Amino acid sequence: MMLDWNGYQQQLLARIGEFGKLSPDTLKGYQALGAAGDHTGHLGAKTRELIALACAVTARCDGCITVHAAAAARHGASREEVAEALGVAVALGAGAALVYSARTLDAFAMKAVGADQPGPAGTAKVQP
Repeated sequence: MMLDWNGYQQQLLARIGEFGKLSPDTLKGYQALGAAGDHTGHLGAKTRELIALACAVTARCDGCITVHAAAAARHGASREEVAEALGVAVALGAGAALVYSARTLDAFAMKAVGADQPGPAGTAKVQP
């Protein structure tokens, strides 16, 4: 096991409780955001938690992972369903890297030729 997720969740929730005492309106606002999806009825709780897990992975949020893994289990998600949702997160992360690779090539092309506008793909030359 890589991390004691149960112990981590307990410690995290304790710290969030402390934060809530210092900034109650912020915590209440956050909780309202989290509960907003519950009121639409378009997605079931298990589906929302699977989406939350995929988002937690792409956000690299261990706190989100521990809370939403527990909630997904509580709402009956199977290990296979979690793995499928995580596959979506992996694909999204790769897709984002692909998009930003294209943006980086665009930035490099503009900087390499010293132009204000990017040139056609593959035409940038590095100046000495």
